[in-house]
Amino acid sequence: MKLPVDTAQITSFAENSWQVMMDYAPKVISALVVLVIGLIIIRMIVNGVRKAFEKKKFDVTLQRFLVSMISILLKAALAITVIGMLGIQMTTFVAMLGAAGLAIGLALSGTLQNFAGGVILLILRPYRVGDFVEMQGHSGTVKEIQIFNTIMTTPDNKTIIIPNSPISTGSMINYSTQPKRRVDFTIGIGYDDDIDKAREVILGVITKDERVHKDPEPFIAVSALADSSVNFVLRVWADSGDYWGVYFENLEAIKKALDANNISIPYPQRDVHLHTVEK
Repeated sequence: MKLPVDTAQITSFAENSWQVMMDYAPKVISALVVLVIGLIIIRMIVNGVRKAFEKKKFDVTLQRFLVSMISILLKAALAITVIGMLGIQMTTFVAMLGAAGLAIGLALSGTLQNFAGGVILLILRPYRVGDFVEMQGHSGTVKEIQIFNTIMTTPDNKTIIIPNSPISTGSMINYSTQPKRRVDFTIGIGYDDDIDKAREVILGVITKDERVHKDPEPFIAVSALADSSVNFVLRVWADSGDYWGVYFENLEAIKKALDANNISIPYPQRDVHLHTVEK
């Protein structure tokens, strides 16, 4: 069964659709042109601000955060402008945006907490870009502090992204804030070895390293009479940047010096006594 076709209605619908398209086409084209040009201008402004910060040697940590914020605010303003050009009533749009913002805010409460955490970190400045830190179970060099996350790289060149919220409320260790650090060694010798000679050999090695500070002077003392060894504790001070070099190189040099002076570094050992029972 064929339904009757009302050609008049079809013609009227087509004419109305064409009229609507003709009415809105200039607005859509204008909005697209403004959107493209606006994005290009925003990119130029952001790059200009970034270069100005770099020229003024602005703090890198704050610089990246401000550049991100400026970019977001400018893009939000552009979006509102484009929406207005399309003829959408801003009061209705703002009401819809407010309702959507509330729903999104409840759904993204963790993200908003990370944003607040990022602001707190930039105000309190517990660490900066380039600092070596330990936080949330990870250790590495801070590469970037973003609005929501902190990016760091580990010594073996892994990238770690940590949300800002737990960082701002948790504990952390910053190894870069102090200009010098104490380097601790634990060195064991055999019970049959001469303690005074071992102390002299160890101090002879450590004092030759120019990276080791003379004030405060190196400290060495017997720290424990362990199961298999007499343990020395050696504490010296060095610049923070020299920490690992002082530790690794002197640990090897002390071992070689003790071997050259016939002072043993014993392995863990036990004395076993066997008793035979005569039948």
